[in-house]
Amino acid sequence: MAPPENLCSQRSASGHSGALPRTLGLAGLWMLAVNGFIGAGIFGLPGGAARLAGDYSLIIYPLCALLMLPVILCFAEAASYFKQSGGPARYAEQAFGRFAGFQAGWLYYMARVISFAANTVLLTDSIGFFWSGATEGLWRSLLLILICALLVAINLLGTLGSMRSLALFTLAKFAVLLLIVVAGTLQYGPALSEFSLQWQGPQQQVDFGGATLLLIYAFVGFESAVVPAGESKKPGRHIPLALITGLIMVTVLYMLIQWVALMALPDLADSTSPLLDTAEVLMGTTGAGLLMAGVLASVGGNLMGAMYSTPRITFALSQQGMLPVWFAGISQRWQSPANSVLFFGLFTLLLALGGSFVWLAATTVLSRLLVFILTCLAIPRLRRSAEANQGFRLPGGYLFPILGIGACLWLGWQVSLNSVLMTSSFFVLGSVLYWWAAKQTGKHQP
Repeated sequence: MAPPENLCSQRSASGHSGALPRTLGLAGLWMLAVNGFIGAGIFGLPGGAARLAGDYSLIIYPLCALLMLPVILCFAEAASYFKQSGGPARYAEQAFGRFAGFQAGWLYYMARVISFAANTVLLTDSIGFFWSGATEGLWRSLLLILICALLVAINLLGTLGSMRSLALFTLAKFAVLLLIVVAGTLQYGPALSEFSLQWQGPQQQVDFGGATLLLIYAFVGFESAVVPAGESKKPGRHIPLALITGLIMVTVLYMLIQWVALMALPDLADSTSPLLDTAEVLMGTTGAGLLMAGVLASVGGNLMGAMYSTPRITFALSQQGMLPVWFAGISQRWQSPANSVLFFGLFTLLLALGGSFVWLAATTVLSRLLVFILTCLAIPRLRRSAEANQGFRLPGGYLFPILGIGACLWLGWQVSLNSVLMTSSFFVLGSVLYWWAAKQTGKHQP
């Protein structure tokens, strides 16, 4: 088996030798990671967490971070061995063969497509807070088209424009969230020394398991930072650093937000819009308006990061000869994976126009967990095929891959039947596409 670094100098399996420019620095990778972590979920999770764990919800966040840490560290190590885009598709292909690589990329791609479309619908619904016409009829459709077209256009213009736009979304998102934290600290800071964890809900036991399952998905989405490794200036160094610092920062931010919400809302467990209610308590109607602007920025940043990274999956699969060569097309003017970006934008737009299906995004959980497991399983093989001085190698032998697989299996045991059925349908459809592409290219190796 060839060392992973040697793959970088080989021509792609499709015969396509095009490469995207390496203009992505540490700041860009970090923004992709944190915008993957922080979507719309944090604006609604504090209430559900308080309902399940009361004041103890404050410590569920670091527990979730520790649960996901082995998986994130496995991604960090795997990413450090590669200088090409594709993320989990590359890792699984190198470790287990072409079919596994295709399925890892395909399952991840479909999960991101559905999540992107669902968040696009959520974004239009959030705009409805300021303009009621955004949620119905022709205006809703036109707004969806405008959002997708704008994101596609920004990404077609290349990495620099995408990162500048992502930076604006990130600044706006953090400004609103930090404003809530600062306002809460100014008001409740003097009482911090008296704050203690206690159960204030109905007379029942704290549901740590349920709270963990609820909050764990605020710690996924980091994969956006590993997929575009082929455009990173120093992927082996910058990707692990972006993932680890991103995880630490969002964990601290989540805990601060939960604490402020607990202090501001005695009935937090009963709130259906916890951060909106918290902002209104702290800053009145102005705070509520700022909070909704933060929701727009947060969802917008999540969409921007997904639009940047996800098309790199079809781009990488095409370079490996697993999808038609058309997907590997690069804009000569802007040096972006134009065809993959256009396809992703059109695909997600058609799904979004089909209606509100945010519930469907929850059924893709198992797909994402399978991709996590494949990456953890790939670590031993990637280590054996890598040179001794290459990559960021985790200490403890296989401890972290084992812990990561264990965490994913536990989470997978909790998924619904709908998630199993959805993932199975993705797998079957992907298998058909893979063998059809293999027949066209003559590449039938497993």
